[in-house]
Formats: sequence, C-alpha cells, structure tokens
Amino acid sequence: MAKDLDLELRADEALEDAGDEPRVYELGFHLDPELPVEEVKKAYQAVRALIEEKGTIVAEGEPIKIPLAYTISRQEVAGRRDFDSAYFSWIVYETSATNHAEVISAAGANKQIVRFIDLLTTKDAARHSVEMREIAMKMPEHAEDAEAAAGAELDAALENVAV
Repeated sequence: MAKDLDLELRADEALEDAGDEPRVYELGFHLDPELPVEEVKKAYQAVRALIEEKGTIVAEGEPIKIPLAYTISRQEVAGRRDFDSAYFSWIVYETSATNHAEVISAAGANKQIVRFIDLLTTKDAARHSVEMREIAMKMPEHAEDAEAAAGAELDAALENVAV
C-alpha cells in the first residue's frame, strides 16, 4: 500500500514538473438532453471555442444523443434532476497545464454540461479514435436485422413443429 502511494505521489510530481509544457487532453462531456438541438450546437460550439482559445484542437466528435448506461442525478436550485439520456461529445486538445486548468474550471461551471471527464491522452490515440468512429459510422447495423431474422426463423420452426 505504501508502495502504491509512493508511485502515485511520483506520478503527481511528474505532472507538476511538466509545468507549461503542452500536453494532449481529451474532454468528454454530456450535454443536457432537454436542450433544443440549436442550443446543443451552441453549447458545443461554446466549449469548442474556449478550448480553441486555450490550445489546439486535435480531434473532436460532435454531439449525438445517447441513452445513458445508468441514471445520473444532479441537485439543482429547482430540485433534483435525473438524466437517462444526454448529448455526448468529446474534444481532444493540446494545451499547457495552466490553460488546461482553466478549461476544466469552465466545464465544471457550465450548467448545460451534465457530467464530464478529462483525460491525459496522445495525438495518436485521438486519431485512432476518429478512424474507428468513421469505420463504425460506415458499417450498416446488422444487430437488429440478425435479431429479426432469428425471430422469424424461430417462428417458422415453431409452426413446423405444431403442424
């Protein structure tokens, strides 16, 4: 346990020693699903503009509405809000540690962002992610077709058994 703590402290020191040397980060965030589509685009563009002002954008994924794996609850002035879906987006950017802190602070203060995560990454990983997304978008969805075909086969088999 002490060894793990020592390794963690060294990792923290290495990040602090990086100072204002540019690093690559990925900001993934969920936008409020109740926003109109125009407002979602504006909110995304505002985050993008802030990041562009503070650094260089390496790659990005525009907002798409997705169901969440679990309900996210957030306490607001009007009361608690539960989110079962959200507009997910991500931006990979290169910036200094100082500017990175400002981006994180702005993301935390943005009330249109339901939740976000910021990771240290590489340009190569970001480019690979973009390539994988493009490939996935080009592929037709066979999952629903396969389920429908399996259901039809099962129905046909049951009819033959009953006859």
